[in-house]
Amino acid sequence: MAGVDPKSLPVTQRINLLLKAINGAKRTNEALARCGDGEAMLDVLLEASAKLGLGLSRADLQNTPPIRDWVWWKNKEALLTIGDNTPRYQQDASRAKTSAANSAAGDSSSAELPRKRFLGLF
Repeated sequence: MAGVDPKSLPVTQRINLLLKAINGAKRTNEALARCGDGEAMLDVLLEASAKLGLGLSRADLQNTPPIRDWVWWKNKEALLTIGDNTPRYQQDASRAKTSAANSAAGDSSSAELPRKRFLGLF
């Protein structure tokens, strides 16, 4: 990609460039492994992005797979909720829409959707 400014590329392509760059990068991978949570991982990845001149923001990293999924995994958050069979990012979006609709309608009930009960298989 000689002559192309990486900052002008779409976010997904810049994420792919970051992933290719850190693949096999011992120090970066060790730093990611030492991170205590997803926020620390984002700090390491932002630094790598800056060194590569990719211009990725924290929001870009938080919202774009597979890094988004790595952060959820590091924070021990489920990517899927059993019974919903809907990826986490789609669940969050539907909850935000419901919350916005409730507040616009003046509904004073809980902004969160009721949790589904898992009755078990045994």
